[in-house]
Amino acid sequence: MVKYLSKKLAQSIFTLFIVISIVFLLMRLMPEEGYFGQGYDKLAPAQRENILRNLGLRDPWYIQLTHFYKNLFKGNLGTSITYRPNVPVAEIIGPKITYSLYFGMAALAISIVAGIALGILMAKSKNKLWDKLGNGYIVFINAVPAAVYYLFIQLYATGILKLPILFDKDDPSSWILPVLSMALSSTAGYAMWMRRYMVDEMNKDYIKLARAKGLSSSEIMVKHVLKNAIVPMAQYFPTSLLYTVAGSIYIESLYSIPGMGGLLVDTIQRQDNSIVQILVLIYSSLGIIGLFLGDILMAAIDPRIKLAKQGGTR
Repeated sequence: MVKYLSKKLAQSIFTLFIVISIVFLLMRLMPEEGYFGQGYDKLAPAQRENILRNLGLRDPWYIQLTHFYKNLFKGNLGTSITYRPNVPVAEIIGPKITYSLYFGMAALAISIVAGIALGILMAKSKNKLWDKLGNGYIVFINAVPAAVYYLFIQLYATGILKLPILFDKDDPSSWILPVLSMALSSTAGYAMWMRRYMVDEMNKDYIKLARAKGLSSSEIMVKHVLKNAIVPMAQYFPTSLLYTVAGSIYIESLYSIPGMGGLLVDTIQRQDNSIVQILVLIYSSLGIIGLFLGDILMAAIDPRIKLAKQGGTR
């Protein structure tokens, strides 16, 4: 186990290094106007060139990348260019990460509980009413663009449920619709995979043997089907945090939540490359860390998985 986790950690770090480097280099292909703000048109070509040289943007790419990593290890994320000129990026992003994580964790908790419960209900009532309703919900969520039902919820649910249409940090009720909206997609995913894994387990020979031995349906469902079906689901729990937080990009803008999602949209519009670069790196890091934690969680739930042996890795 230790050998496997060490190897997996090294792979994750290397992958993160590759992703960060690619994102950094791609950001250097962005228009140069993003490094000047609104004063770009007022500067002479010589002045623009001088500013770009002072920023190190005329150095070879490998020197720029080396400087970036040196600053990154020192905790220096750069300064904002247009969003809040000359303010450190860390100072801007810090408070907003808190909001995104709070909303993401709340939505994740709801989606795990609701999705697994719905998946179990669908598996137990296969081809019956609850199964058909659950499948209808899954198809709807996957077929309809998220922006459509996000807007529908904001426009109509606020009036029906008498809830605030915009986020207010002093009003807990303003959290309800954004969190529920963020949880919809993950809930459908958990329900779909939970049903699939449970149905697969229910059709296996050892379940037929358990029935032949006289075990009750509830014992078979809890001790065998559910226990074995939850193992492959475990690897998706950490990764889904990324999808939930990524989904918040639109939600945060829609409900005026001061999180990373709304900040990313705003800084892209303002062409503040310094902040955009760091936000993209944060989302990339969450995805890679989620995959690593998913492997650990899957092995922790089921010790029978011998991850250290050849062929045991994903």
